[in-house]
Amino acid sequence: MANHPFENFKLDAELIEAVKDLKFDKPTEIQSRVIPKILKQANIIGQSQTGTGKSHAFLLPLIQNIDISIHEPQAVVVAPTRELAQQLFDAAQHLTQFKTDVSVKLFIGGTDFEKDRQRAKNQPQLIIGTPTRVNDLAKHGDLHVHLASYLVIDEADLMIDLGLIEDVDLIATRLDESANIAVFSATIPKSLHPFLNKYLEQPEFIEIEHTTQNKKNIDFYLIPTKGDAKIDKTLKLMDVINPYLCIIFCNSRDSANELGQQLNEAGIKLGMIHGGLTPRERKQQMKRIRNLEFQYVIASDLASRGIDIDGVSHVINFDVPNDIDFFTHRVGRTGRGQYHGIAITLYSPDEEANIGLIEERGYVFKDVDIKNGELQAIKAHNKRQSRKNKDDHLTNQIKNKVKRNNKKTVKPGYKKKFKRELEELKRKERKQYSKRQNRQARKNKKG
Repeated sequence: MANHPFENFKLDAELIEAVKDLKFDKPTEIQSRVIPKILKQANIIGQSQTGTGKSHAFLLPLIQNIDISIHEPQAVVVAPTRELAQQLFDAAQHLTQFKTDVSVKLFIGGTDFEKDRQRAKNQPQLIIGTPTRVNDLAKHGDLHVHLASYLVIDEADLMIDLGLIEDVDLIATRLDESANIAVFSATIPKSLHPFLNKYLEQPEFIEIEHTTQNKKNIDFYLIPTKGDAKIDKTLKLMDVINPYLCIIFCNSRDSANELGQQLNEAGIKLGMIHGGLTPRERKQQMKRIRNLEFQYVIASDLASRGIDIDGVSHVINFDVPNDIDFFTHRVGRTGRGQYHGIAITLYSPDEEANIGLIEERGYVFKDVDIKNGELQAIKAHNKRQSRKNKDDHLTNQIKNKVKRNNKKTVKPGYKKKFKRELEELKRKERKQYSKRQNRQARKNKKG
């Protein structure tokens, strides 16, 4: 019988069984490149987008390296949000159902601190949590973080955004000088460089490139709107699509609340995830979402980095993100694994510049609009913009010609006459331009 591809990493038999149970047929690129490095306790900077199999790229080797005879922390994993930490803990728990002699515990904010202190009395070998809670428990002497030989920092750029890098710094400071660190981030912002330079000596940089950005199992659609008509367009869109589960992303909490109110008034049952919810409310919402009580969930940008929900068939960008990196995080919620996904972006004229920036990252959209109760192809927005730019240039040139021809006293009906002359000259200019292009094409062909 042929070996399972993950056996090439020389993982324990129990972990191979866990991988088989996960239906992992072969390692992803980041798993192939990261697992051997962490098994060797190397310093790593890993840059990859969501949905690349990153979590198991570090959890598998961390659990493999645990010395089961030592009942003290040997590795610490910190994530920027409670949801992300919970997801990592769930993944680790699945692995330890097979490798049962490894202990892992979760420590996150929004839970009873005194209870966490009690739970920490039996020191876990693998600590997973949010930076502030882990640091507070270490500060009180409850968690022996200083004994860990490996620290993993997940979603480091979001740590920066949420102001958590100082807590991460304090955790790293507690480690022995011989400890090693792996930092994973979708982007490497300049504000992260001081931390990397301070703690990672001669790190190995692993980048998983996305040159074409468009994932083959996601269809990317672009729908034009006028600013005030976005909510109406969203309601029409809901009549067209029938998602298993759809996440609608907004740029801010206020935008999410306003959209949620309007859709609720239209009789649509919605889930809501944004930074304005209390820890208890977020937990309740996530439970209801996972129980498929909602067909639609509205989320803010930061939430797009902190939720991982199975079965997201559609993503709707109600607002085009101001930070283009968030576009990748948003659309990465759908089309996971072998599933097909649909990502729809609504845009108003003032958001077209950001659409251009997204396209510069390698994304390719299908321009559509809602007609006769379905999505129908329309003229590409960039062609419309190109034509507009050409027309603007022609207009400025021709206006000068018309003005030179009309230097006499302004007479009644001048504006209408000016407009007619302008359109006639533009028509002639386009015709001449077309002839020049055809002549040039024939010349190039002969050459």
